[in-house]
Amino acid sequence: MTGNNGNNKLLAILGRYKPAPWRGRYSLSRLFFNFYLLVMGSFVAVAIFADFVISTAVKGITDDYTSRFMRGTIVLIEDELFRRPRSEWPKTIKALDDKFAYKLEILERWTLKLPKKQAEKLDSGELAIDAEGDVLYHRLKQTSQILAVGPLSPDNNPEYQRGMPLELRIRLLTWSLIGFCLAIAVWLWVRPVWRDLEAMRQTARALGEGQFEARAPAARSRAFELLAETLNGMAERIQRLIATQRELSSAISHELRTPIARMRFALEMLAETDERSERERLWQMMEADLDELDSLIDSSLTYARFEREQPDLHLTPVELLPWLEEEVESARILGRSLELSVDCANLPASQRVELDRKSMPYAVKNLLRNAIKYAKARIVVSAEVSGDKILLHVDDDGIGIPPEERERVFSAFTRLDRSRDRATGGYGLGLAIARLVLEQHGGSAIADQSPLGGARFTLTWPLLQTVTKT
Repeated sequence: MTGNNGNNKLLAILGRYKPAPWRGRYSLSRLFFNFYLLVMGSFVAVAIFADFVISTAVKGITDDYTSRFMRGTIVLIEDELFRRPRSEWPKTIKALDDKFAYKLEILERWTLKLPKKQAEKLDSGELAIDAEGDVLYHRLKQTSQILAVGPLSPDNNPEYQRGMPLELRIRLLTWSLIGFCLAIAVWLWVRPVWRDLEAMRQTARALGEGQFEARAPAARSRAFELLAETLNGMAERIQRLIATQRELSSAISHELRTPIARMRFALEMLAETDERSERERLWQMMEADLDELDSLIDSSLTYARFEREQPDLHLTPVELLPWLEEEVESARILGRSLELSVDCANLPASQRVELDRKSMPYAVKNLLRNAIKYAKARIVVSAEVSGDKILLHVDDDGIGIPPEERERVFSAFTRLDRSRDRATGGYGLGLAIARLVLEQHGGSAIADQSPLGGARFTLTWPLLQTVTKT
């Protein structure tokens, strides 16, 4: 069978699929450290860049403030030096150095290497500051000697350096706390993400191994909710398609045996007889069997098309009564001696509905054909409006359907009467197709007890669709 071959090929492809093994088995700790290093590295880079920009922006302001703050002290030191002979300056500086918290010394101008701008300020008699902004220089009046004050920062002053500088210790402590807090935050974020990824990986692997009942659990992270729903939807779709293929293949194989066996028997009989009337009778039997095969294939393909995919709706507003009478009239020839009538007394005049004029006739004609098979004398087609929905009933006066079987009749290839032969016809696909068409329209198809004593089939769908498609 072609269906079986297609089914087997699909299963073979899915069965051969094996997810590629992860190199090194990507673990939670590895994901955490990689992500943590990325976040921490980015954070440190941003912090360093921001610190550089801020330091550059405020350096000039800080240098100016330091110069103005220290100017008075430097002038006093200069006055104290010039009260003594220059030969006593080294001794005086040493005595003053012992009284200040920062270092004082006298240097020769030629020993200093300052930025050009600071050198010009120094030579013009202003205070100059070194590149680090921590040592001040002042030219002692018109001499070639320079008074150096600093380093002013305790971290750069040898007298205050006891082990690690305070600023460095504060920085290390601050970054350690930031790194620890960030690690906790990253861990709390990565862990549910990892669990979701691992769950979906396991689900994908199971699906690849042919376990189509596998489903991804509910996502712990909102970022993966939609992905988990999509994966589960895909799994359900694959499982339904494979089940449909198996069901169709098995059912069609079973249905084909009878007409094929009859045709083989007729061919054998045809080869053994020379009577014209008998040969014509056998030819008619084979033609009937070919028609049955054609009908079975057409019904199977129609059902498979609706089950496999939801065709796009092409909704058209139509006046219900004329459309319904046209559909009933096209089926009247099949009813032969049956009374087939349309009763729309409960339907408002010129009632219009929206339906797909290509697919909805499948549903109505299949219900009419089903009623024709079982009706004894009468079939009534009626319609009514209930709220914002249209209800279309097909009633017959046949044997009816037991309450416990009224839902099962809409399953494909379901026959309640196992004794029926091809004279009563049917493959159990008509009602299944009718329900699929109504689901396509956002409605439903149900079976119930008919006022005529037989079965009632009701099609229900909205009068107006939410979105009208043309």
